[in-house]
Amino acid sequence: MQKIFKSLTINKQLYRQHHTKLKMKAAYLLVAFLALASFASAYDPSPLQDFCVALPDGSIKDAVFVNGKFCKDPKIVVAEDFFKHVDPGNVVNKLGSKVTPVTVNELAGLNTLGISLARIDFGSKGLNPPHTHPRGTEVLIVIEGTLLVGFVTSNQNNTNRLFTKVLNKGDVFVFPFGLIHFQFNIGYGNALAIAALSSQNPGVITIANAVFGSTPPISPEILAKAFQVDNNVINYLQKQFWYDNN
Repeated sequence: MQKIFKSLTINKQLYRQHHTKLKMKAAYLLVAFLALASFASAYDPSPLQDFCVALPDGSIKDAVFVNGKFCKDPKIVVAEDFFKHVDPGNVVNKLGSKVTPVTVNELAGLNTLGISLARIDFGSKGLNPPHTHPRGTEVLIVIEGTLLVGFVTSNQNNTNRLFTKVLNKGDVFVFPFGLIHFQFNIGYGNALAIAALSSQNPGVITIANAVFGSTPPISPEILAKAFQVDNNVINYLQKQFWYDNN
């Protein structure tokens, strides 16, 4: 009887340990699921109504901050709220390109819709320099000309892999969310492309401008160590005029 009682006691303890482990695994899974759910909802939310036209900045006084724009009363919304004409960009500049964005800041009817676009004009040998969109994926279609495009992956496995492709009229290329990318006109004449982005306000960070043209400037000592060059090289780069083609 004593052996049986001892065996039952051990089995009961093992059952409790196993049950505790199952509860802990379930808790971990729940936490992981909630984390993924939070991540999935961290971008532009799906619209909760047919439309929500943005009010101009400054028209709401002493209002609370919202993630996006305040909505215009649907009763006073007009067709012009969903319309914008885009002219060709002036490519006579240091980069030979001009990006004309159409985000919620230029077209109020985009508010809450989670999309935007940009017209990109290129002169001969024009460049849309390496940049990233912190809040969006980009899909590009070439309307005219020939472009060399590319993006660089994150530094996983100590490798920043470069993907490049030559695009001609009608070709489409996607630049994954947040990765550094560029477009360069390698044709003989001007070029034109249209980019669609997965956010009403995708943002843009031009790498050279951000690193060497920030306000206030990043310490030359920091940049010299990061780029492993002499301080004089950094001082020279920081004194340049970093043109913004947006």
